Amino acid sequence: MQQTVDYLIKATLFSLLFTQLVHADITLDNVKKRGVIQCGVNTNLPGFATTDDKGYWVGLDIDFCRAVAAAALGDSEKVKFVPLTAKERLTALQSGEIDLLARNTTWTLTRDAGLGLNFIGVNYYDGQGFLVKKSLGIKSALELDGATLCINSGTTTELNVADYFRKNKMDYTPIVFDTPDQTVKGFETGRCDVLTSDQSQLYSQRVKLADPESAIVLPEVISKEPLSPVVRQSDDEWFNIVKWTLFVLINAEELEVTSSNVDEIKRTTINPEIKRLLGTEGEIYKNLNLSSDCAYNVIKMVGNYGEIFSRNIGKDTPLKIERGLNNLWTQGGILYAPPIR
Repeated sequence: MQQTVDYLIKATLFSLLFTQLVHADITLDNVKKRGVIQCGVNTNLPGFATTDDKGYWVGLDIDFCRAVAAAALGDSEKVKFVPLTAKERLTALQSGEIDLLARNTTWTLTRDAGLGLNFIGVNYYDGQGFLVKKSLGIKSALELDGATLCINSGTTTELNVADYFRKNKMDYTPIVFDTPDQTVKGFETGRCDVLTSDQSQLYSQRVKLADPESAIVLPEVISKEPLSPVVRQSDDEWFNIVKWTLFVLINAEELEVTSSNVDEIKRTTINPEIKRLLGTEGEIYKNLNLSSDCAYNVIKMVGNYGEIFSRNIGKDTPLKIERGLNNLWTQGGILYAPPIR
């Protein structure tokens, strides 16, 4: 029996390795031939990945996929969005079903070093929290001893909760669901006292409630959840393209280049940093095997990081999320990108 199990494990690992070798260093070629990027996203997480009333995909992660399409293909609309559950997401990337995963995925050592994946950089600094009904009168997570928790399976949430409750000598009962929507339903119908997830997801899930004002997010943040888009290992060219698309978005905000002023700035600027960013000085983007206007296309078609944040999850949206840690390093946050030079 043990020999059979060992054989199956080895066969699975060999299959994944073979798939990665097949896809090695050819993602950009495949994307260009196909004429579209296949991007794995959340099934329905308002502010990050969802469809509007016309069926058009919107959200922070959606805009990142479009930014990569603008850089690689010169057209931000050349994206096929593939909705994936938390359980499906990493396997879909490993198998080659998608070219890029942009689905609020936490960067951890095991995922980075043990699954044949590369995390390209943090596009949202998050942390796990708790959503409770106001009627319970709970003000702190330290009051949750004996609580029943709704949890989404296939995430880092389960281990974080176990660590937090054990450290604080509290008991809890987990109720695990396969999708975020099922988790929200369980919370709303009273199957659990508390919904726990990354705080960004809690704000997104709260707006799905019949009465969003009936629930509050507790102040405690119990974990570090650096969320990052992900690509397969063994394809450095594609890894660099996706990584530097994120860095273009962040640098553009820092240099105050937006979708509305990029044309004027491109025509008039004497700032060498901006000239390099927009590809009007030097041939820096040849290092990515992309055209000199790739970053211009990203900014013109999608905007900079600040624009993406504001229109999808910022203070003027239903989620009303403050920039906080996701502000630029020059504005009190920790958002930072290597220079384009």
